[in-house]
Formats: sequence, C-alpha cells, structure tokens
Amino acid sequence: MNIIVCVKRVPSTETTVRVASDGKSLEQSGVEYILSPFDEIALEEGLRIKERLGSGEVSVISVGPPETATTLRTCLAIGADKAIHIKDSDVYKRDPFSIASALASVIKTLPYSLVLCGKQAVDDDNAQVPAMLARLLNIPYVSVVTKVEISGTKAMVNREVSGGYEILEVDLPAVLTAQKGLNEPRYPSLKGIMSAKKKPLEEKTVTFDELSLETIKMEYPPSRQAGRIVGKGVEAVPELVKLLKEEAKII
Repeated sequence: MNIIVCVKRVPSTETTVRVASDGKSLEQSGVEYILSPFDEIALEEGLRIKERLGSGEVSVISVGPPETATTLRTCLAIGADKAIHIKDSDVYKRDPFSIASALASVIKTLPYSLVLCGKQAVDDDNAQVPAMLARLLNIPYVSVVTKVEISGTKAMVNREVSGGYEILEVDLPAVLTAQKGLNEPRYPSLKGIMSAKKKPLEEKTVTFDELSLETIKMEYPPSRQAGRIVGKGVEAVPELVKLLKEEAKII
C-alpha cells in the first residue's frame, strides 16, 4: 500500500505571535518552526498501517519555502520512506484552495491507496485543505478520525462526533484526517536521523491558482481591562450585581 501524508511546517505553539509591518501577515523572523502536531499523528498512523500490513511505502509531501526541507527530513527520520517538497516561498499568502490544488496536481501523478492529513494545521486552523484535496482527487473523505482499520480496498474508520463517534466504511483510495487520540506519535531515533540523510527528497514546482481569498487586515485582540474589587463580604453583593447588570450586561 502506498500512503501519502500531507504535512505542514508551522510556528511552534509556544511562539509569541506578532503581526508583521504590512498588517496582513505574521512576522516570520525569530520564529521557531515545527511539524504541525496533527500532521505528526497522521504520519504515525501511516507508519503503523504500513507496519501492520507488512509492506508498502509512506511518502510525505509539503508546500513551503526552502526551510520546509528540514521539516520533511524530520518526517524521514521518524520513518517515512521518501519526501516531496513543493517549493513556494509565498505559501503563507496562499489560500486553502490554492494549497489543495498544488498538492492535488502532484499527488495525481503518484501511485497511492490512502492520503492522510492532520485534521487542521495549528497556525491558521482553517481545516479546509484536506476536504478540498479529496474533492480535487475525486475520492472519499472522512475527517477527525480516531481509529483506522484497513482491509483490502476498504477502510473501517471511527470518526469523532459530538458526544461519541460513528463507524464508517470507506472505499480506498480516500483522504482521512487525524484527530488527537488516533495514536501516540513516535520520536525520531538516532538510526532514523542518520538514515534520513540518504532517503530521497524530491523538489517540485507547480503553477498556483489565483487567490480566491485575501487577508485584508490583521489585528491583535483587544486588551482585557484590569479587574476591580468592589468590596468585601456580603456588603459587596448589591454593588457587584449592579455592575454585572448595568456594565457587563450579563444578568
């Protein structure tokens, strides 16, 4: 089975977000980048499926600037067999459809039985690319998957829903998105890090679609007002109720 895992290089979740001088993007300098956590789960599931079946190949693919190669090498060190880098220094200006179109244009040229993605990237939280990718590839799509079992040309998946989960049978190939709880991602081993240097990392260039979505302006959320102490004990209750009703307007 040939499994393709779509991954993204994102700012670390511990990074302090700063709006760039253009007011339309985030400041990139001084930011530490990581593999998006949900994509780690997707990669781990691809590796586990390959191990359970005893054969196959796991390829990772990503759109991004030259530095994305480091993220892809990390995926190779974790266990992926090969990587494809769609080079694009303007990736952070792209809308989800243009990214999905770029991924689809390359994936269509490859043999694959399954496409795995994280349920969303932790930088923009759009959660739109996987669904668009499935539509462009004209294959089934299941989101927020918490369990996957492959049997021949079908997959039995558990999908998280409000208050529980549903079990679906889907024909392969298909696009599945990984939710937290699907597995526990592994760390790169020393052997994996050394072997990653010898694994293939192919570079691709594509023609991106015109933007259908444009960021007009980015702003910081309003600062919270400092708290006030209106008194102590039961004597403060009338004033507190008055403020909650007249100022906060929540009662």
